[in-house]
Amino acid sequence: MKKTIYTFILIFCISTVVAQTIYEEFESYKLGETREIKIQLPRNYDENTDQFYPLFIVFDGDYMFEAVAGNVDYYSYWEDMPEAIVVGINQGDTRDADNHYSEQNDLPVETGANFFEFISMELLPYIESNYRTTNFKIAVGHGETANFINYYMLKPKPLFQAFIVISPSLAPSMNDYISQRLQQYETKLFYYLATASNDIKYIKKDTKTLNNTITSIDNKNILYNFDSFEGATHYSAPAHAIPKALESIFHVFQPITKKEYKESILTLETSPVEYLLDKYKVISDLFGIDKQILINDFKAIAAAVEKKKAFDYFEDLGKIARKQYPDTLLGNYYLARFYEETGEPKKAMRTYKGAYGLEEIGGITIDLMLEKASEIKVDFGY
Repeated sequence: MKKTIYTFILIFCISTVVAQTIYEEFESYKLGETREIKIQLPRNYDENTDQFYPLFIVFDGDYMFEAVAGNVDYYSYWEDMPEAIVVGINQGDTRDADNHYSEQNDLPVETGANFFEFISMELLPYIESNYRTTNFKIAVGHGETANFINYYMLKPKPLFQAFIVISPSLAPSMNDYISQRLQQYETKLFYYLATASNDIKYIKKDTKTLNNTITSIDNKNILYNFDSFEGATHYSAPAHAIPKALESIFHVFQPITKKEYKESILTLETSPVEYLLDKYKVISDLFGIDKQILINDFKAIAAAVEKKKAFDYFEDLGKIARKQYPDTLLGNYYLARFYEETGEPKKAMRTYKGAYGLEEIGGITIDLMLEKASEIKVDFGY
């Protein structure tokens, strides 16, 4: 049954991707040849808006692009991550040359150095000048390219802010390079690493060694996750790893979960409203996206205020709701709750009655507002 479901999801993702994919022939002076790239734009992509999108660069695009693009489309559809632009580079005939590194220092050389510069000096500037991208960029690689993408992390100013490294065929010195670099990082970096129980033996061994290395590094700027998939192989690992990677990288972007509510919000000794604002500031700072606060998240914070009987926080929540959803009942409802619980019933009644002309939202209806106003009138005889 599970295999049937996975197959259906895969078919759905691929069919969606095909409908949106742009194929381009890219003439590279660094490589001295033309490369085919694939570009998936978000469903509602519009050059005439002020919206910008994170950028995925998918190496081994001849077989990895569809897997990444399908998952990005699926997760963004459910708002578990932002909509994003996905670019794949086909390497079917050039993989060995593209990933070539020196036997002396394990760094890109000759054709490998040319490919490194093709990405940094040609492809990325082209995408950034022609499409609406944010500064948040994610590199995705598998096997040899999973090793190669780490070279971008070694630069003083890394091109990518997140790395999805799946079953990497690591260069001999890569573990040491990564260890030294991650200890020095002064900006936020998402690093996702994966292998599989049936992975190629030396890859599984080296990947687990790298995991131990990264786990031992004490640097709060490194946001690290590791998975080893039971029963998976080197070739099936990407199908397991990509969704897990997206979930880990964009965890903060997702709606407040029951676990987050219980473990993080209810245990707060400070304002839950500040927690909400901080969550969305992190989204803006990390991903370059000014995301509208979700109704689900307003409701989670309101539930915490009710449970902790910290009713003063309803005032701030109401003011924020009015800014975020000015044409709805949301702000009025929370402000009315503030007045009602802090000894100003007349103000509460007037605010509840101010429902006329505003839109219902998130289960807050005009009938509910008027009912609340009537209850106050009965209780206080206004």
